[in-house]
Amino acid sequence: MPSLNDYLTRSAKVIEEMAARDVSAAMEQAVDAIVTALRAGKPLLICGNGGSAADAIHIAGELVGRFLKERRGYNVIALPANAGVLTAWGNDYGFDTVYSRQVEAHGAQGAVLIAISTSGNSKNILLAAEQARAMGMAVISLTGESGGKLAALSDILLNVPSSFTPIIQQGHLCLYHYLCEAVEERLSNG
Repeated sequence: MPSLNDYLTRSAKVIEEMAARDVSAAMEQAVDAIVTALRAGKPLLICGNGGSAADAIHIAGELVGRFLKERRGYNVIALPANAGVLTAWGNDYGFDTVYSRQVEAHGAQGAVLIAISTSGNSKNILLAAEQARAMGMAVISLTGESGGKLAALSDILLNVPSSFTPIIQQGHLCLYHYLCEAVEERLSNG
């Protein structure tokens, strides 16, 4: 087991590598897509499993509630937050389609899906992305280094240069906190 200092150094190196790679162009595309959708009255849907499900809920909390500014709430839905839908649909039809069904229900042409998967290979996330694309939605993906199968289904890929899940999730936190701040800033300024 590494020491705390070794772990923090490893984490910092991944964040520094993200900065050196300059993901700002992809991030700007993501912000544009979300702002355009929300201004048009279209929803932002977010999904993930495990820690990524918690991240989806965290992002929705920041954008429905507030991040840094007092402002109106935005039309953002964290798909893992509805336990009734997850358990009913999962029980009757299987876990693979719990998110694609919700995308079908809440999505619309011009809406946006943020798909979070550290591996980029989670079946239910892939099916949600496929459903979103079929409906004319933009797909923004947060993944690990390779992007997995999700990379090919993404309009915008924000991948963290690591294959170690905890470090990937730390990178995702940095990316989506920035995303929340940028979306809030743009929508608050007209």
